[in-house]
Amino acid sequence: MKRTWTLIGLTAAVTVAAGIAHYAGAPALLTFVIATLALAGLAWIVSFATEQVGERFGPAVTGVLQSTLGNLPEFFIVIFALSTGELVVARTAILGSIFANALFVLGIAIVVGAMASPDRIMRFHPRLPKDNAILMLLASFLIAILGLSAASQDKASNHAKAISVIGAVALLITYGVWLVDYLRSDAGHEPSGTPRISMRLSLGLLAVAGVGAAFVADWFVTALTPAMERIGVPKAFAGLVVVGIAGNAVENATGVVLAAKGEADLAISVIKNSVAQITAFLFPALVLVSLAFATSLTFALGPVYIGALFLTAIAMWLITSDGEATVFEGVALISFYVILAVLTFYE
Repeated sequence: MKRTWTLIGLTAAVTVAAGIAHYAGAPALLTFVIATLALAGLAWIVSFATEQVGERFGPAVTGVLQSTLGNLPEFFIVIFALSTGELVVARTAILGSIFANALFVLGIAIVVGAMASPDRIMRFHPRLPKDNAILMLLASFLIAILGLSAASQDKASNHAKAISVIGAVALLITYGVWLVDYLRSDAGHEPSGTPRISMRLSLGLLAVAGVGAAFVADWFVTALTPAMERIGVPKAFAGLVVVGIAGNAVENATGVVLAAKGEADLAISVIKNSVAQITAFLFPALVLVSLAFATSLTFALGPVYIGALFLTAIAMWLITSDGEATVFEGVALISFYVILAVLTFYE
C-alpha cells in the first residue's frame, strides 16, 4: 500500500503542476506533456479505486465498473474538444480509446497471460469476447453504411446527423439489453478479491479523480493544438495514440497485471468491457450530448477508420471467440495497432 499512496501523491503533484502550467501561461508543449502525465495518473487512480470497489463483487460487475468509471478522462476530453470546435480531436480520442483497448492493451494482456500459462495458451470464458465483437460489428455497420452513403453522395448522406442520432439510440438500447443480461451472469459468483481499502475511501478517490480528470482534460485540449503544431505531429495522431494510451493503456494496466497472475477471465472482463463500453455506450452517448454544442459529433468517419474498426472487430472475433489465445495472437493484435498508429501519423 505504501507504493500505492506514493503513486497517488505523485499524481496529485503532477495534476497541480499541470494547473500551474496552464494558468501561468507556460509553453503549450510543456503544459501538454504535464497534462498527459496527469491524465495517465488520474486514469490509474480511477482504475485502482474501481478495482477496490469491484473486488466486492464478481468479475462481470468488476469489469463493467472498471470500464464505466475508467472512461471518465476520455469523456471529458471529448466534451471539451467539442466545446472548442476540435472535431478531429473528439473523433480520434474516441477511436483511439477503442483501438488502444481492443488491439494494444488486449494484445499485451494476451501475451502476458499466455506466457504465464504452463502450455503458453491463455484460456477464458468465450461469451464476453463474442458479445463484444457483435457490439463492435453493430457500431461498425452503422459507421460503414454512413461512409458508403457519403461516398456515393446519395440522398441519405444529407442526413448524417439524424441517422447518427437514431443509430446512437439503437446502440444504447442494444448495449442496455446486453448489459442487463451480462450482469445476471455474475449471480452466484464469489467476490473477485480482498479489498485493500474501505468502500468509503474508494468512492472518495473516484470522486476526486473524476473532478481532477475534468479539469485536466480542459487543460490538455487547450494545449494540444499549439503543442502538436510546435513538434509537427498531426492532431489525428495525438488523439488516436497519445489520448488512447494516456487514458486507456495505463488505466487498463490492471488487466495486464491480472493476466500475469493467471486470472484470465477477470483480465478479459476488464479490457473487453472497456471496448464494449466505448463502442456501444460512450460513443453514442457523446453523439447525443454533442447536440448541445455548435460542433456536433456524428458516426460519419473517414474510410481509413471505417476499415480499421471493421477489421478490428473481425480480428477480435477470430482471436478471442474460442476462449483461447496464444502469444502469437497477442503480438498480432499489437502489430495491428502499430500499423494503424504509423498510418495516422502520416495522414
